[in-house]
Amino acid sequence: MPTNGLHQVLKIQFGLVNDADRYLTAESFGFKVNASAASLKRKQIWVLEPDPGQGTAVLFRSSHLGRYLSAEEDGRVACEMDQPGRDCRFLVLPQPDGRWVLQSEPHGRFFGGIEDRLSCFATAISPAELWTVHLAIHPQAHLLSVSRRRYVHLCLQEDEMAADGDMPWGVDALVTLIFQSRRYCLKSYDSRYLRSDGRLVWEPEAHACYTLEFKAGKLAFKDCDGRYLAPVGPAGTLKAGRNTRPSKDELFDLEQSHPQVVLIAANRRYISVRQGINVSANQDEELGHETFLMQIDQETKKYTFYSSTGGYWTLVTHGGIQATATQVSANTMFEIEWHGRRVALKASNGRFVCMKKNGQLAAISDFVGEDELFTLKLINRPLLVLRGLDGFVCHRRGSNQLDTNRSTYDVFHLSFRDGAYQIRGRGGGFWYTGSHGSVCSDGDLAEDFLFEFRERGRLAIRALSGKYLRGGASGLLRADADLPVGEALWEY
Repeated sequence: MPTNGLHQVLKIQFGLVNDADRYLTAESFGFKVNASAASLKRKQIWVLEPDPGQGTAVLFRSSHLGRYLSAEEDGRVACEMDQPGRDCRFLVLPQPDGRWVLQSEPHGRFFGGIEDRLSCFATAISPAELWTVHLAIHPQAHLLSVSRRRYVHLCLQEDEMAADGDMPWGVDALVTLIFQSRRYCLKSYDSRYLRSDGRLVWEPEAHACYTLEFKAGKLAFKDCDGRYLAPVGPAGTLKAGRNTRPSKDELFDLEQSHPQVVLIAANRRYISVRQGINVSANQDEELGHETFLMQIDQETKKYTFYSSTGGYWTLVTHGGIQATATQVSANTMFEIEWHGRRVALKASNGRFVCMKKNGQLAAISDFVGEDELFTLKLINRPLLVLRGLDGFVCHRRGSNQLDTNRSTYDVFHLSFRDGAYQIRGRGGGFWYTGSHGSVCSDGDLAEDFLFEFRERGRLAIRALSGKYLRGGASGLLRADADLPVGEALWEY
């Protein structure tokens, strides 16, 4: 199967939090470092790189500056080197409670401190030298076993998670990473947590929390007994094995989870490739052949639809649409027009896609009418995590409003009805728009919101008022943006 950007490994970015709950920060002025920030923003994001010398040491590069953390023999630390040198090499020593200790490899001293009093001169480990890893990536992704080259799925019949999928197809391949008490949990789409013995439980108990370890750009999950998650047995059941050191069997890639959608035509039937290569609206139920992976081109903002049979939708002669293309080209790209609860698709010939009388799709219309309108439903986000320009969306303490600038995130539940979405939060309350555009989260009745997938990995959310939800200087979620740009776009 061609990749064409279908499988994109996420670059692991993270923040480091000290014992005083402050983030390691790389400042532009003087390339100094401190631990004064209370939240994870641009200056607090780091990337782990392997040592070019192929040793066990690693490098810490500031995502913001593109420069490397270094520690001199006298303990002075900075983030000023644009090329890694000897003083940039650190050893990561995971601790039993999940935190890291960073030790200068050439000098043997430990890195730590508070506020602007950071150094790498300690000869023993104290609380000041302990760092919590906080991932800065969006926490919803696909998990790929490096050794088996299979994706982790929730298997409802066996009541387990297993690395057994050739493709991350369907909602069962979605994994949400939950940051819990300085560790991470793996949450399935049905809101259960994976225990290290392979069981699925409803609460993030101790045996469902893992310490993250990085090895050559891959992830390993260490349980509270010091053992690592791995696919076990012929079925690839995910559980902790016997190894206390991560080998290839215990390593995973995190891959971006692109939106998977179904489309419903005016005849109320699902668009499908079940009966051959022609894309047709001819199915009464939503199964595998009715699911399409939707991607957005970064430059043109046009859309491609990839079928479970292994082909992209493409424009063929006489305006027909078939799922036969193996490579992305001009003919596989479509524009989307947003018409409230419905969408219209325009093909590369400049004409709108319509449903013909026999149910087949063809790009032969010059205008949008009933046969040119489709319902677009996102199926692989039953759990929703939103991140804007300033941070994640999270319940505000002691309030029914929502913050948009938090380092931690809340997981919301998503439902769908007639082209619109309903969002439910903590305690079962629904989102709704209050006075002056405020968005509240304690509604007894569900309010409809429209989702517009505007950029790769980002959507706009439109309230019934016609305004888009956005963050802003107040840090509160509001429905008062006129255009789906900037603060009104959300990573999901």
